[in-house]
Amino acid sequence: RVQLVESGGGSVQAGGSLRLSCTAPGYMFSNYCMGWFRQAPGKEREGVAGIYTRDDTIYVADSVKGRFTISHENAKNTMYLQMNTLKPEDTAMYYCAANGPRPSSEKYVCLSLNSYDDNDWGQGTQVTVSS
Repeated sequence: RVQLVESGGGSVQAGGSLRLSCTAPGYMFSNYCMGWFRQAPGKEREGVAGIYTRDDTIYVADSVKGRFTISHENAKNTMYLQMNTLKPEDTAMYYCAANGPRPSSEKYVCLSLNSYDDNDWGQGTQVTVSS
């Protein structure tokens, strides 16, 4: 089991920015689906953004499109989520996930919750946005 470690969460005011990071020390995510998901209290976990690490194809949920950017840095084996123009409704626990290796024909599933098994998740990092 790969141990994913998230960091970068915190509390900000509406309109602010945060950058989340997700890494697994000593592990290389080649040809992997990786994604950021979030879960607010009382709500189901939802996909925020996904990336296929072979070619950095990205998928972004409509709710954050234009505000959030997902990226992956091979040299550091780290995935990022740059969150700008944060809104109170972005408040949630944010989780990263990784599953693979996958062929490129499956990269379209990188934003789907069903693409990740129970052992594919980090512990989460809290993001709180105040109005």
